[in-house]
Amino acid sequence: MRWTVHGERTLHDTPWVRLRSLDVERPDGTRGDYHVVRLRDVAVTAAVDGQRRVLMMWRHRFVTDTWGWELPMGLVEEGERPEDAAARELEEETGWRPDSLRELIYAQPAGGITDSQHFVFRADRATRVGEPTERNESDRLEWIPLADIPGMIARREIVSSATLVGVMALLLDLRAWAALLEA
Repeated sequence: MRWTVHGERTLHDTPWVRLRSLDVERPDGTRGDYHVVRLRDVAVTAAVDGQRRVLMMWRHRFVTDTWGWELPMGLVEEGERPEDAAARELEEETGWRPDSLRELIYAQPAGGITDSQHFVFRADRATRVGEPTERNESDRLEWIPLADIPGMIARREIVSSATLVGVMALLLDLRAWAALLEA
């Protein structure tokens, strides 16, 4: 059931979005064009404090005209390691610097149409180093109790796929650690 790519041509190209037409051969032997959106990778940080809270941003997404809670995230720059991008974005967007990061989960949000990769990291300690330098990212920052996350998801207060993947992985990660401690 493997598809074969025989060629690729550019339909639209910007620093943000690259639309390509791929000449593909499907598993049944038919051949045709398939459009793909090539996007830069995204790094996300779930910063958790000692009170079992996660640092989140309340923000407006103008494309969908919706408000919601999100984890700090941003694009991985060329030549930048995803964990370095995650630390940079956390500090730029929140004013908090992670002491260390560990990979929490990896995701491909829409592998059938885009090649974007999402790298989600967890920081168990972060230090407040100042005000956010990115002034266009959020209306406010809050440390949200992890126990509140499922209700926020149910009420559609968290809808960003990168954030959903991150907070759900965080909740699973915490349950796994709790189970190990109880054993």
